[in-house]
Amino acid sequence: MFEQIKHNLETIAGVAIYPILSLLIFFIFFIVLGIWVFSYKKEKIIELSQIPLDDNQKV
Repeated sequence: MFEQIKHNLETIAGVAIYPILSLLIFFIFFIVLGIWVFSYKKEKIIELSQIPLDDNQKV
């Protein structure tokens, strides 16, 4: 089965760029996510972590 898929993919011109693009998108996404997480303000994180414990929250 994989031989058929491999043969079909080899016949497509320029197919080698797709794994490279997907790897770049993967790494860029997680690098941006990491930057966002580490740059988030500590006060906001504490505020958000207290939401489940807040009994006065409006429903």
